[in-house]
Amino acid sequence: MSIKSSINPPVFFSSVFLIVLMVFIGATWPEQAQNVFKSAQSWFELKAGWLYILGVAIFLIFIIFVMVSRFGDIKLGPDHAEPDYSYKSWIAMLFSAGMGIGLMFFGVAEPVMHYLAPPDATPETIQAAKDAMKITFFHWGIHAWAIYAVVALSLAYFSYRHKLPLLPRSALYPLIGERIHGPIGHAVDTFAVLGTMFGVATSLGFGVLQVNSGLNYLLGVPVNAMVQVGLIIAISLIATLSVFSGLDKGVKRLSELNLGLAVILLIFVLIFGPTVELLQAFVQNTGGYLSDIVGKTFNLYAYEQKNDWIGGWTLLYWGWWISWSPFVGTFIARVSRGRTIREFLIGVLLVPSAFTFLWMTVFGNTAIDAIMNHGATYLSEAVSTDVSVALFVFFEHMPFSTLLSTIALCLVITFFVTSSDSGSLVIDNLTSGGDQDAPVWQRVFWALLQGVVASVLLLAGGLQALQTVAIASALPFLLVMLLMCLGLYKALQDDWIKLNSVQSHNTSVQYSKTDVDWEDHLDVLVSHPSEDDVQEFLEQVATPALIKVCDSFTRRGIPARVVNLDNRVRFVIPSEDHNDFVYGLRIRAFTITNPLVSEVDDGETDYYRAEVFLEHGGQHYDVMGFNQKQILADVVTQYEKYTHYLHISSSEYLGGDE
Repeated sequence: MSIKSSINPPVFFSSVFLIVLMVFIGATWPEQAQNVFKSAQSWFELKAGWLYILGVAIFLIFIIFVMVSRFGDIKLGPDHAEPDYSYKSWIAMLFSAGMGIGLMFFGVAEPVMHYLAPPDATPETIQAAKDAMKITFFHWGIHAWAIYAVVALSLAYFSYRHKLPLLPRSALYPLIGERIHGPIGHAVDTFAVLGTMFGVATSLGFGVLQVNSGLNYLLGVPVNAMVQVGLIIAISLIATLSVFSGLDKGVKRLSELNLGLAVILLIFVLIFGPTVELLQAFVQNTGGYLSDIVGKTFNLYAYEQKNDWIGGWTLLYWGWWISWSPFVGTFIARVSRGRTIREFLIGVLLVPSAFTFLWMTVFGNTAIDAIMNHGATYLSEAVSTDVSVALFVFFEHMPFSTLLSTIALCLVITFFVTSSDSGSLVIDNLTSGGDQDAPVWQRVFWALLQGVVASVLLLAGGLQALQTVAIASALPFLLVMLLMCLGLYKALQDDWIKLNSVQSHNTSVQYSKTDVDWEDHLDVLVSHPSEDDVQEFLEQVATPALIKVCDSFTRRGIPARVVNLDNRVRFVIPSEDHNDFVYGLRIRAFTITNPLVSEVDDGETDYYRAEVFLEHGGQHYDVMGFNQKQILADVVTQYEKYTHYLHISSSEYLGGDE
């Protein structure tokens, strides 16, 4: 495939240019760049902090509303779509891409930091310990995943349900229409590329600090910039090998390995820590989090004016999650085709949050217990001095500390490989116009560029500046996400009207099967047609019937066509303002489950059906054995339901009378 046909030039070349420019600025003037970006970030936090807090609250409320509403029944794909991945693989990939590496880095450090310096309690008291876990849960809980879910759901819905590209621009289609394919769409996608590249590169750069600390702790490897650059190169090369394996083998298998190692580590700490106290704390921490969730969601310390604390913690986290949402959201959407919206949101919002709460309780409460009750002041000193080494110092409090540190080090490395691999997959998707079969060299290019960006900025001291600009850039994307919510709501409402009109509207003219002898119809019901039987039915009965109804529409001045494809035939009436009307028949194979019949006459265990497929997917009913008159009646009935949907839809949006 040529380069021109595998990339979207406005997004690809603009992204490369801006990335090189930002890296040049960050590497040449690291301190000045950091000061400028830090000033911008501080201004956003001081003047627009309320907008961050309000925006994230709106995202959470909107996602919960969609999950529990009638919209939850809609599938991310055609009505007949099935999930591409098992629950185990899907959850593992959500966990690895979303915040797996953050749990390794902050699982011990953040609860201890809040215990040592809480915003509303006396440090190093029981109340400080309770507050520390509530705050940690709040920063890593459902708010973060609601941010990811807004982007992921928008992309997955418009891509799989409405056949738009798997790109952030597609979420704006209900608001700006075909203009998503112009400069506005290019700008949104370019912004997403920059956020993904800067987020993954800075995480890669800072992450090798923890890997370096672990190697120093275990093997005495020196802690310096050259070792860290070498680690970035090694991780990038491993990620490149994973890229060659593809999504199903590379990212999927690494994600399952990550989850497996994480569970082993979690169980070990749970067993050898204060087990009963940890289980009690998990229940109480979760209850405390849920009881305070409304107050914390809207808390800006407007009366106490603790701008330094909220700016350095909550607003920083909200900005970081928002800046990462194009990357994580696109990746989650990429692996979630075929699930219902409710199933998708439960999986994205609740399952990773529950695992995160358990992880933070096991590691955070064990660390706080060690400091409070076992004199582990060395742990609090380590957290205060160098967060990257906190996890390995924590394991000194446990048996088999060297083994645990080794497992943790392997887990950190595999998490970074997964982040780099999935990051290059997402950027390639964004810069190729949503082409999921783009050449492998493009993903390799982005994987290597991530390593180069991280290495250059690490040597020049510009990583902090790049992280700061990534977080500061969250404000404009927050506004884009609010528009995504509005566009998604409008589209879901229209989709529900369509589904409801098809499912509940009954024509006033009932078509019956009275001209078919009941025994002939019974013969069809108890038979198990072969593929050839159904193919013959499509050619001799169904296709002529669809051609006849097509000619009838054409005579009435309504453009229509019949399309013959492999194992299917489709009757289409195109529409410029709405979805096309499609009545299709498709051959589908099934395994015989009738206990009275184990196989058909020729020994086959499969049988075939001629199922109806409309524009939004399969309807799961079989017309095999219908005569032409019945096919015609079924087409007209479905068209009547389609026109009923158009009527209801227009009335809904134009304010027509009910």
